Amino acid sequence: MNSALFLPCAAGVEGLLAGEVARLLPGAAASTRRGGVELAGGAHEAMALNLGSRLAQRVLWRVAEAPYRSEDDLYALACSVRWADWVTPTQTIKVDVTAQRAPLKSLNFAALRIKDGVCDVMREAAGARPSVDTRRPDLPLLLHLTERHATLYVDTSGEALFKRGWREDKGEAPLKETLAAAMLAAAGWQGRESDGPLLDPVCGSGTIAIEAAQIACGIAAGSQRRFAFERLTPFRETGMQRQWRDLREAARAAEHASAVPIHAGDVSFRMTDFAARNAERAGVRSAIDLKTADVLQRLPPAEHGTMMLNPPYGERIEPKGSRGEPVQRSGSRGGTEQPLGPRAEAESWLDPHDQPVHRSGAREGFEDGASAQDFFARLAAHWKRTYPGWTAWVLSPDMKLPQAMRLKESQRVPMWNGPIECRLFRFDMVAGSMRADPPADASQRA
Repeated sequence: MNSALFLPCAAGVEGLLAGEVARLLPGAAASTRRGGVELAGGAHEAMALNLGSRLAQRVLWRVAEAPYRSEDDLYALACSVRWADWVTPTQTIKVDVTAQRAPLKSLNFAALRIKDGVCDVMREAAGARPSVDTRRPDLPLLLHLTERHATLYVDTSGEALFKRGWREDKGEAPLKETLAAAMLAAAGWQGRESDGPLLDPVCGSGTIAIEAAQIACGIAAGSQRRFAFERLTPFRETGMQRQWRDLREAARAAEHASAVPIHAGDVSFRMTDFAARNAERAGVRSAIDLKTADVLQRLPPAEHGTMMLNPPYGERIEPKGSRGEPVQRSGSRGGTEQPLGPRAEAESWLDPHDQPVHRSGAREGFEDGASAQDFFARLAAHWKRTYPGWTAWVLSPDMKLPQAMRLKESQRVPMWNGPIECRLFRFDMVAGSMRADPPADASQRA
């Protein structure tokens, strides 16, 4: 069984994901699309990508696509697939729907028609139909609708890939592992000796540091979790099970000690304790130097290196956006269908059951009650005094952060933290450096 695989990712990460696919599958012909990467592949490629990808949200296997005008067309689409090749009648299914500008009145009904088609095909082929399991289905399906086109995928991942299997302790709003990995990829930090030390001085529950440590130690992103494909017929054949075992053994054999020091800390003892426990479960506790310290006082652990941080934003951040049409999503479990905006095609690939948020993906408050403006001004002054030779990468939804810090960014990378538009700012620290005058044509900046 060979088909097209689609790997959805956060908006702005498509190019980075294409590079990752090329490293995981040398020679694969991957092409970027808005919201993800597509490539030709089958069971082997799906297994390798689920195990190794740090940036993809899921690995989706396209099984059918066609133009549509009504729910009856969606039923016909589901009926065009030989579902007995994927599951048995004793197994379970679930259908999720994501949509951009879909003309249908109810995405729940669209999911129901796909489910009806699958069950009718199975009843015709095997004399019985699978039941629905909304929590841990054997066959998770995703229907993606644009205004006129429908694509039906088998979700080979099951749970979203940011769920690495090690996080149990978390703070108020933890950074997703896939976003932490995207930040590191955008910075070009790969854990090589030439990359130098890494520091996250506001680590929260440790996501950035743990992702960095696993990268530096060669630990595959999916090495500690299970995947939906393990319960599907094409992957349960003897040959495929052997390939899966070989992939996992090769991944374990590739693990090694980190060539660079990784440092992290937080002003909260509670958060550094969370980070330590998460790092232990992730197999990288010995690779991370964790300290409870105030970022405004912490001294650099080396003469030069890379700082990577998702600081508190200090205020409530509403999901914002001005491009594209509202995005809808729904699932076979029912519930309210909500327009989420603003990212249209790209944001429509968010997890179907992600909920709209009304605050940032970082901790909101500052430990000493300082305002955001005061905090960032003090942070920049501290860096200029004590961190010359370091490069700082800061994720923020505030497009005017460089002005607030009186620092001139050398790079800004668009990134989306769920529905929140952010920038990953790069600051190259020079002793006593201050913000340069803004360029004459500010419109050239992202």
